Amino acid sequence: MAVPEHPARPAVRRLRTLKLRAALLPLVLLAACATQGPGTITSTPDRTPTAAAMPPVAPAEQAALRNMRAMQDRLFKVTAPLLTANAPLCKGNARYLLGFTAKNKYSFSLSMANAAQSVGFDDRLQVTDVLPGSGAAHNDVQRGDFLISAGDKPIPQGQNAERLTAGILQPLIAGHAPIKLGLQRGTAQMTVNVPLTLACSFSVELGNADIVNAYADGQRVLVTRGMMNFVRTDEELAYLIAKELAHNALSQPGRQKMVKTIGDVIDNLMRAQPDPTTLAGTAGILPYGQDMDAGADTLALYMLVRAGYSIDNVPSFWQRLATQYPASVPNGYTAIHPSTAYRLAMIGKVTQIINAKKAAGKPLLP
Repeated sequence: MAVPEHPARPAVRRLRTLKLRAALLPLVLLAACATQGPGTITSTPDRTPTAAAMPPVAPAEQAALRNMRAMQDRLFKVTAPLLTANAPLCKGNARYLLGFTAKNKYSFSLSMANAAQSVGFDDRLQVTDVLPGSGAAHNDVQRGDFLISAGDKPIPQGQNAERLTAGILQPLIAGHAPIKLGLQRGTAQMTVNVPLTLACSFSVELGNADIVNAYADGQRVLVTRGMMNFVRTDEELAYLIAKELAHNALSQPGRQKMVKTIGDVIDNLMRAQPDPTTLAGTAGILPYGQDMDAGADTLALYMLVRAGYSIDNVPSFWQRLATQYPASVPNGYTAIHPSTAYRLAMIGKVTQIINAKKAAGKPLLP
């Protein structure tokens, strides 16, 4: 997994919330170590229904699961190039990755487990997304493949499969050599050797709320459902994700002494039913100062260009967001990123510098 679990969060794990690790379930994609990251929820055996006990699946449950997975897939697709192209800019937060995510039916909350089983998830870990350009993508790992073995060791199944599999992967990834994986695709079994991919190790989560916001706690980024619906294009979503990744890469949540506060907000928004009382106002999060926020904008612009995104429309996106959700809107993005005019001026200047570097063939580094 990406980072050790915070010792104060065992109660969060027991909530059995829906794990919304869109781009980047640390189990396999970010399998840099075997311990769980903050907000990673393990299953509780006495609370998960058996297949026999599961009631018929309501169409609304399947629709909710499909909608959630579509948002996860979109986050994964948009975030992937930002992670793989920017390892030099993430410095101490770059890790070797296998390059795909995997889940089983226990990766979902109690309320979604029935629907997950009805659409093909069972006790086995199943590949759900493959990172474009990664060693997994180049070696024919495909969505829907079941994981059978890693380094000749069988992949665990059931409720603790993710945690136990991470324990198998840890020593293999530490060697930085290609990893031998056994896969099952349909009725056929195959073996592939997957080279590791160096990338930023931040995880990106989907938040279960309609507020229009995004958060970074130093290791994670969370984008709310409301923000996902606000952005008009994948390019706009990339602008937002890059900005939050930049906050983490610059250790700004820690410099603000806001890691625990923002981490608690992220944990809450990953629940199947978030507690709305903890989201009043800015949820106790200190707004970023204009220099700090502009610094994150600067790094984000470099991340975007290095990942192949156009930055021509960055100013209009931030202006539209600030106009529709000004700092006076509780729980809105601008409430904790209030320096819009200053940021837009800096974005214009940095964009000119980046374009000049591109024209001169110089390295795209801040």
